[in-house]
Amino acid sequence: MSWAAIEAVAQLGQAQAGASAGAQALQPLQMPSLPNAGDAPAATAAGASFGHMVSTGLDAVNGQLLGAQTGLQQLATGSAPNLHQVMIDLEEARLSFQLMMQVRNRLLESYQDVMKMQV
Repeated sequence: MSWAAIEAVAQLGQAQAGASAGAQALQPLQMPSLPNAGDAPAATAAGASFGHMVSTGLDAVNGQLLGAQTGLQQLATGSAPNLHQVMIDLEEARLSFQLMMQVRNRLLESYQDVMKMQV
């Protein structure tokens, strides 16, 4: 979705808010021009950005899991400085992993919905 489409929806919301607030006259909406489908560099840049975001998120979750595992190993060997911090790290890693799985499930559902659409 492009920013131009989002701005058009925002203008529509502003127009509706003005009407409900008792505005005298609504300004006509101006639909900004959408980019052509032939603009391949914009699509490629957006795809690379999304892929980079997913990769960064997975690396962060993996780092938290490895840090929690290291803390757990230190706790088992008796070299952990603080039990509370180890437990907090484990819980943060668990929550991060659950969030990652929920995002994955939503992405998979969205992909399946798009694939079910008829052209």
